[in-house]
Amino acid sequence: MNVEFVSMCTAETLHDAALALKNGHLVAFPTETVYGLGADATNADAITQVYGVKGRPVNHPLIVHIASLDAMGQWASDIPSYAITLARDFWPGPMTLVLKRSELAADFVTGGQDTVGLRVPAHPIALQLLKEFNNVGGKGIAAPSANKFGAVSPTTAQAVDEELHASLSEHDLILDGGPCLVGVESTIIDCTGPTPLILRLGAITPLMIEESTGLVALEAKGSVIRVSGSLDSHYSPKAKVILDVIAEPGDGLIAPDQIPTPNGVIRLATPGTIEEYARVLYHALRSADQHGLETVVVLQPGGDGLAAAIRDRLKRSANG
Repeated sequence: MNVEFVSMCTAETLHDAALALKNGHLVAFPTETVYGLGADATNADAITQVYGVKGRPVNHPLIVHIASLDAMGQWASDIPSYAITLARDFWPGPMTLVLKRSELAADFVTGGQDTVGLRVPAHPIALQLLKEFNNVGGKGIAAPSANKFGAVSPTTAQAVDEELHASLSEHDLILDGGPCLVGVESTIIDCTGPTPLILRLGAITPLMIEESTGLVALEAKGSVIRVSGSLDSHYSPKAKVILDVIAEPGDGLIAPDQIPTPNGVIRLATPGTIEEYARVLYHALRSADQHGLETVVVLQPGGDGLAAAIRDRLKRSANG
């Protein structure tokens, strides 16, 4: 079977992609964070396909992507005012809000939990796809990262194709929207309590949350809510990832641009800023496997905010 790879995402092709979703097929599409593997969030059979393609445990919930803040009330109940403030300030954008679910959010998309994760992505192709999906009667697109469970998230359509091509059907689609601009997954915020709790670090930082809501956002420890990317081992290439050591000849190296490359070491990335570090990280980890490397040494960035999110992903990658 040959999945259709769409490199020119016109209004017509996005309408066709929305119809494919409505008919129960899968569509991989770009967001500003990573590429997602999308399915109709109200279609149990389509969601089962997503879990099967990824090899993902069915009790791991999926994030539902919606076209705008206006759709939040369809999927969630008991929405606190600070969640609405966050949505107004950071949607479209790299932030997922976990809320008490409505009847629309079924067990097959929430992993059997009484909460649902919602996000409005900022990528123009994702937003247009969601609008077209609404136009054909859809309500939301469930879309985990478009990779095998536990592996490195894809930040290009080519990476999606390389990893999932054999698992997708001829009726499924991959939409090419270029490289992702953020490069690490969305910040996930638990909004079921009196104050926001960060379940996964991302580009929307604790300081940004506090400035938006006036509430201190703490990082949750041992939350009972299951969310994507919270396992100790995740985001892992086949190569072994080792953090903050001196690279040896034959190793791959990911490090800030001011760090020189030792003799015999294969340089995989030289980010000059924290934003660039996040943007190139997953591509660099994937390229280690393409080079057939056994070991990748990563020199981690210091600081708070997005740098902390990068370190979170690298810690889990190193546990793979």
